[in-house]
Amino acid sequence: MRSIFLCDDPAVIARVYAPQTVATLRQTAGLDAAVYTAKQLRESPSAFADVDFVFSSWCMPCLTEAEIRAFLPSLKAVFYAAGSVQAFARPFLRSGVRVFSAWAANAVPVAEYTLMYTYDRLFSAYDHTVAQILLANKGFYATAAHLSAGGDYKEALTLREHFPGNYGACIGIIGAGMIGKMVIERLAAYRLSVMVFDPFLPDETAKTLGVKKCDLPTLFKSAQVVTNHLANNAETRGMLTYPLFASMPPYATFLNTGRGAQVVEDDLVCALRERPDLTAVLDVTDPEPPRADHPFFALQNCFLTPHIAGSSGDEVHRMAAYMAEEYERFKSGEQTRYEVTADMLKTMA
Repeated sequence: MRSIFLCDDPAVIARVYAPQTVATLRQTAGLDAAVYTAKQLRESPSAFADVDFVFSSWCMPCLTEAEIRAFLPSLKAVFYAAGSVQAFARPFLRSGVRVFSAWAANAVPVAEYTLMYTYDRLFSAYDHTVAQILLANKGFYATAAHLSAGGDYKEALTLREHFPGNYGACIGIIGAGMIGKMVIERLAAYRLSVMVFDPFLPDETAKTLGVKKCDLPTLFKSAQVVTNHLANNAETRGMLTYPLFASMPPYATFLNTGRGAQVVEDDLVCALRERPDLTAVLDVTDPEPPRADHPFFALQNCFLTPHIAGSSGDEVHRMAAYMAEEYERFKSGEQTRYEVTADMLKTMA
């Protein structure tokens, strides 16, 4: 049995695969410690004829079916320690190679970003508290911006009273995939009303999750906080437009950790200008980063973060660990958890 790392940027492998995970895979999967690139495959195609398994992450090469058959004729599976496999998976699947992705592991920090905020810089008495959604309902962004700009404290207190707090507040989730479901599950500890737009969410699953399905206009008109977790595909690009943003309740917040292309940004800018009571918290834009003169930078009710919701720091090691565990299940004939199929690619991020 032989396994290899295949990645066009070896530094990515060094960052994602912790030493203990590499050591485990060398023992259990016959992993070659070197990191190979697509260029090396093409230069020495016969050198990889006996490879059974590929481990990778971001910068996984995009190979054609002909290249897979020629360079990796014995390949049984790809274990991808990252999220979306849209860029490379289809030729492998059509070649009979199974593909496994750590999308579930990468969903964890996105859900945490949506719900968690570190107070270290503001209130040292707290370590962590449930936030983004919950802080938005408390008026955190608006009041913090007001005071940070030198605004009057009493005015900030008055501003705070416009926000409903979190008892019984309505939250709108766009997309109930892995991340959306994690957000919903974490919100279950709070007495919130959760609405979901997701045409692919079965009614029975919605009932189990304790959420109400609705269309997009109803969700935007009803929810105090709307958070976007849609998959990025042709159907979702440009889906979030001015009429939706303009219809939001007073002092509502829009969070985006999905993809920037799903938002018509000029429409969002227009709504934020017309309604300074609204708040946007954007971890993604289109393109990333926004151009230097983008109106987002001049809006006091728009908060930008540099695509930090996904796995970062040592969180990336969780993705590699998930793939090492998935390999063990695959090898032993147990039921795997994170396999990606061609049908799944139609709706996955």
